[in-house]
Amino acid sequence: MRQPAYSGAVSKVGIVGASGYTGAELLRLLAGHPELEVELATGDSQAGRSIGGLYPNLSGAYGARTFDAWDPAGADGLDLIFCALPHGASQAIVPELRGRVATIVDLAADFRLDDPALYPEWYGETHGVPELLSEAVYGLPELFRADLIGADLIAGPGCYPTAAALALAPLLSAGLVEATGIVVDAVSGVSGAGRAPKATTTFCAADGDVTAYGLLRHRHTPEIEQTLTRVAGSPAQVVFTPHLVPMSRGMLATCYSRPTSGVGAGDVAEALSVAYDGEPFVTVVEGSPSTKATHGSNAAHVAAVLDERAGWVVSLCALDNLGKGASGAAVQCANLALGLPETTGLSAVGTYP
Repeated sequence: MRQPAYSGAVSKVGIVGASGYTGAELLRLLAGHPELEVELATGDSQAGRSIGGLYPNLSGAYGARTFDAWDPAGADGLDLIFCALPHGASQAIVPELRGRVATIVDLAADFRLDDPALYPEWYGETHGVPELLSEAVYGLPELFRADLIGADLIAGPGCYPTAAALALAPLLSAGLVEATGIVVDAVSGVSGAGRAPKATTTFCAADGDVTAYGLLRHRHTPEIEQTLTRVAGSPAQVVFTPHLVPMSRGMLATCYSRPTSGVGAGDVAEALSVAYDGEPFVTVVEGSPSTKATHGSNAAHVAAVLDERAGWVVSLCALDNLGKGASGAAVQCANLALGLPETTGLSAVGTYP
């Protein structure tokens, strides 16, 4: 791991896959970032099209600027690259990028899992560069901040794993709940499925409907278990069920875990307060967190209660799946890697109503 590269000058960055939803969110965030300047914004399916033509909200920031076609030489001279590509695509370009750019933040799942054997089991394909898995740092600052300072290859967490980890990690690390038998029940807005239209994500299909998907086999399951195992210090096991709900963006994870012996309601509440005291983007709230309250921000709102009657701890996390669940978190990680204050260019204040 190298030392932070920031020296007071504005860092030049590129976004590979800037025409997708996470790429567009990166463009939005970086337009207001005082220390990061977008020099490259590729989008092969949209190459030559104006950024503002595809995303009108970006017209004021990027004018008539067009999406670039991918060319590895375009990374030369950049300080950092964000890879906002579908799973599997980053594996093909990261090895070459590592010889051209100092820091890479990958938003896909290509470098999240430690064990290469999990990729064919959960993603249906063998990992192309398994030797790089041990070199990637998992990008969840609230749990693994020290690892990110000066990191040169960062694996941005998935949105569901981020929400589950923030809701459960303080309880597990404090030994207040069992690491096995955990249930993670989560809902996400349609943007989590990406920009490309699918039969289940068109307006007519998604509007007025709620569906569960990926039953028992959702690919985020091993990532959630890997993170929870790390914080618990013993093997974690979860049943994870995601749901698609008819909103553009937002995520709420409701997590159920069994309390260990002697745990009281005050212990549960205190664990979250202690864990997130001073955290710039995590707020412990009373009652249920709200997805709307985190909309458009890098905020995560968490809460936890003990149900003494039924013998469960219920912990919840709301966040914006494109913000703290993806692009906002990627910028937070980039700030840390470059030696910047991690809050630079990011807000913990959502838009409401």
